[in-house]
Amino acid sequence: MELIIYNILGQKVRTLVNQPLEPGEHSVVWNGTDNKGRSVASGIYFYRMKAGNYSETQKMVLKK
Repeated sequence: MELIIYNILGQKVRTLVNQPLEPGEHSVVWNGTDNKGRSVASGIYFYRMKAGNYSETQKMVLKK
């Protein structure tokens, strides 16, 4: 499974998950930092989840 956060410009901000997972329910918490550990600004972000042939992209708002 792959779970990646993108900014409004489509740039990759953070990879939260990039490994095989067993089928079932999972939860992930994003602490509002990028891949280098720097805090990102409040605003609109997108997350993309891919698992096998399934892919979904959703919008979210980060408020600090």
